[in-house]
Amino acid sequence: MSANQSAPDANRRSERSRRAIYDAALALVAEIGYPKTTIEGIAARAGVGKQTIYRWWSSKADVLLEAFLDMGEQAAQAAGQAPYAFPDTGDLAADLKHVLRATVDELRDPAFEAPSRALAAEGVVNEELGREFVTRLLEPQLQLYVDRLRSAQDAGDVRPDVDPRIALELFVSPLAQRWLQYTAPITYDYTDTLVDYALNGIAPR
Repeated sequence: MSANQSAPDANRRSERSRRAIYDAALALVAEIGYPKTTIEGIAARAGVGKQTIYRWWSSKADVLLEAFLDMGEQAAQAAGQAPYAFPDTGDLAADLKHVLRATVDELRDPAFEAPSRALAAEGVVNEELGREFVTRLLEPQLQLYVDRLRSAQDAGDVRPDVDPRIALELFVSPLAQRWLQYTAPITYDYTDTLVDYALNGIAPR
């Protein structure tokens, strides 16, 4: 009987430790920045031994990536949403503006911004992490844009010869660049304008 009871307790302890490590990694990156964040610091903040961290992850970058992905899933669950969702109301412009406004809110949220910037920067110099960041986080989100644009093509709202994977970059990439490089504020008006320019063009009619 005692053997049967020990496994659930161990599982609960592991989950508590994992959650504490996630929280510690995200908090430290926000407070002191990614370069100063260490496995030792995460372990101390989480109240675990650093060997516990190394048993699950090989680097602080791996810890932060999983913590960041988990944060997104937790936020979606709290809001009663699927982790990835894209509206399809039949109005492509309205749907794109809705999603991009939500993205602006996310990018301006300090809890999201610090780890996201850290992962983006580290992914430039750490090719393996960069590929994992793209595969596990960015590509699933970009695929939602592709699916919505293909739906718009089926409805006759987008030309059939348009490549959705390229088209989505007309509004996603400028927003990412402006946010990453601090070239100008990111606002609802800005993303609404990106959608209008992308869908309507800028040449005189």
